[in-house]
Amino acid sequence: MNPEEVIHLLGGRRRRSHRKFGNLHSVSDLRRAARRRLPRAVFDYLEGGAEQERTLRDNQARYGRYRFQPRALTGSSAPSLEQTLLGRELPLPLGLAPTGYTRLIHPDGEIGAARAASEAGVPYTAATMATTSLAEIAANSTGPLWFQLYVNSEWPVTERLVREAERAGCQALMVSVDTQVAGQRLRDLRNGLTIPPSLSWTALWGIAIHPGYWTGLLGGPGLAFANFPDATSPAAGGIAEITKSFEAALSWQHLERIRELWAGPLLLKGPLGPSDVARALAAGCEGVYLSNHGGRQLDRSPHPLELLVAARREVGEAAVLLVDSGIRTGADAVIALALGADLAMVGRAYLYGLAAAGERGVRLAISMLAEEMERTMQLLGVGGIAELRRLGPELLRLDGAAVHAGGGW
Repeated sequence: MNPEEVIHLLGGRRRRSHRKFGNLHSVSDLRRAARRRLPRAVFDYLEGGAEQERTLRDNQARYGRYRFQPRALTGSSAPSLEQTLLGRELPLPLGLAPTGYTRLIHPDGEIGAARAASEAGVPYTAATMATTSLAEIAANSTGPLWFQLYVNSEWPVTERLVREAERAGCQALMVSVDTQVAGQRLRDLRNGLTIPPSLSWTALWGIAIHPGYWTGLLGGPGLAFANFPDATSPAAGGIAEITKSFEAALSWQHLERIRELWAGPLLLKGPLGPSDVARALAAGCEGVYLSNHGGRQLDRSPHPLELLVAARREVGEAAVLLVDSGIRTGADAVIALALGADLAMVGRAYLYGLAAAGERGVRLAISMLAEEMERTMQLLGVGGIAELRRLGPELLRLDGAAVHAGGGW
C-alpha cells in the first residue's frame, strides 16, 4: 500500500466537516451525538415521557416485535418512495411532526427544521407551542407546511391561530385532542425545566459544562412561545399557565366550529379508536393522525400501530391515516406503511439531528430514514408504496406469527 492509499484510508483527504460527521450513519448515532452536545436537563426534555414512561418505552419496543418476510425473485429494482397525500405529490412518505420549544434544542430551531423539510419535499408541521412565529416559519418554507392547533379555552385565540395558519399558506390544519391537561413529565419537574426555567443546581451545572450549547442559546432571540406575542396572554405566565388555557372540555362541537373556519384539509391528532376515526370523517376531517404524543401525555396509552389496523378496517381507503410515536428507522416507517398508514411522522428522530448539527443534522436525519426505507423495500422485493400497502400482511410477522393471515384488512 503506497502512502497516498494510507492517507486515503485514514480519511486524511476528507474535509474537516466530513470528519466531524463521518461516523453518523443512523438516527441512533444522531441520538448519541445529541446526548453529548446537550445539557442533561435539555436532553431529558427531548427524550423524556410522562409519569412512569411505560408508553415511551413501548413505542419503540412495539416496532421491534415485527419481523419481515421478504418476497424473492420479484424483479424489482430501486423502489419508488413517491406518495400522493392530500392532493400533493411527495417524494417520500415521511413528515416532520409538531414539536414545541424547538429552539431550546438548537438555535436553528423551527426554521432549520422547516428548511430541511422543504429541501426534502416533505411536510413540516409547525406547532402551537413553537418558539418561532408561524409567519416567520412560512417565510422560510418552500415545501408542504402544516399547522398543529391546540384549541384554546378562549375561542378568539383559537380563531386567531386558525386565521394565521390560513394567511401563512398552511396546506393542512391538525387539531390535537390529547392535551386537555399537561402530562406529568417527571424528568422536567426534577430538573426544574419549566418554562420559564427554574433550574436545579444540577441542571445549571449541566448547562455550564456545555459551553457550545450555552453560547448558541445566548446568541439567538430569547426563548418564548412565539404564537402568543401579547404580554397579557396566558403565555406570559409560562407553560403552566398556557397549558391551563387549553380547552379542557374539548368536544366534537369545537371541531365543527373549526371545520367552518378552515377550508383546507383537516386532520384530527391523538390516540383515536376506530369509532372516533369514523366520527372524525363524518365531521368533515380528511383524515386522522394516530399518535400517543410520543409517550408525553397519557402514560399507558395504546400504540398507534394497535389503532392503525382497526382504523383502516373501519374506514377503508376513504381516509388519510398518519402515525408517529417511536419511529427511529426507515424499517419502522415501512412497517407502519405496510399496516395501512399513508405517512410516517417523526419527532425525536429529526430533533436528534437538530441537536447534533442544526439544520444540517435534520437534513441528515431525513436522508438516513429515506435511504433505510428504500433499502428495506428493495430487500422486501417491493416496487412502491401502493404495492407495500397491498402486500402488507404477507410481508410482516408479529412475534413470529402471520399478520392478518387471511389477507386484507
